[in-house]
Amino acid sequence: MTFRWSRWSPQLALVPAGLVTLVAFIGAILWTVYLSLTRSRRLPEYEIDWSEWGRQYERLFKDSAWQISLQNLIVLGLGSALAIVFGFILAAMIDREKRGESIFRTVFLYPLAISLIVTGAAWRWMFNPELGVEHFIHSIGLTWVNASWLARPETAMYGVILASVWQSAGFYMALMLAGLKSINSEIWSAARLDGVGLFRLYTEIIIPMMKFTFVTCAILLSLGVIKAYDVIVAMTNGGPGQSTYVPAYFTIQALSAKGNLGFASAAAVVMLLITAVIFLPLVLLTAWQQRRSGART
Repeated sequence: MTFRWSRWSPQLALVPAGLVTLVAFIGAILWTVYLSLTRSRRLPEYEIDWSEWGRQYERLFKDSAWQISLQNLIVLGLGSALAIVFGFILAAMIDREKRGESIFRTVFLYPLAISLIVTGAAWRWMFNPELGVEHFIHSIGLTWVNASWLARPETAMYGVILASVWQSAGFYMALMLAGLKSINSEIWSAARLDGVGLFRLYTEIIIPMMKFTFVTCAILLSLGVIKAYDVIVAMTNGGPGQSTYVPAYFTIQALSAKGNLGFASAAAVVMLLITAVIFLPLVLLTAWQQRRSGART
């Protein structure tokens, strides 16, 4: 039997990618799970005390900073969802106004070209009471305005959300604009002929037709929120106190500041579980909707 290179070459080309996935992704996950069951400190220990295998997880959920991190994760997720809302509104406005479309797309997409570190540093300066927006407002006589959100624990997280929405709204606008462009123009014409109002057109026709786009945006948003770290470091460094701790920041702090590898691994495993709980239902929902729409056609 002759060896057919054309048949085996695609499989051979996938071997390096498969090895990288197996070692760097699956292997790293299994190694992290294993370390979370040990008493590892600065250096890994590979002996598991099965009588106390959940010790790190018990410590984790009793830690007040971790509880704050989980609460902030919910707040950040709900607040960051505004980026999808604003992205859709901007996309709808640009799609209706054809003139200057390329200019507006460039302007709104520009924040995406800036790293989260730079974004966080810029917004930290804007919230600085001595140099930023508050200083300018006070200089024109509006001394009652308080815009130093990052200095107060009860408002610091809202400042982080504002910076995150500003940075990512343009990205979701681009996705929404692509979804709007894919809608058949005859649907718009038929709606205008039937006298359908603008609000009903979007809420009853356009948005349901873009459900796959919204699910995709939700998946990307959830992944970004769970791994949020750069903007926290740049804007607040977790402060004031621990008021802006999120799981990713907590995990890095447990590893670098506390030097507790086992504790940080437990936090990382819980982050992975949170990602799976949020991510997998969205993926399954998308696959189910695609299969349902395919069966109809």
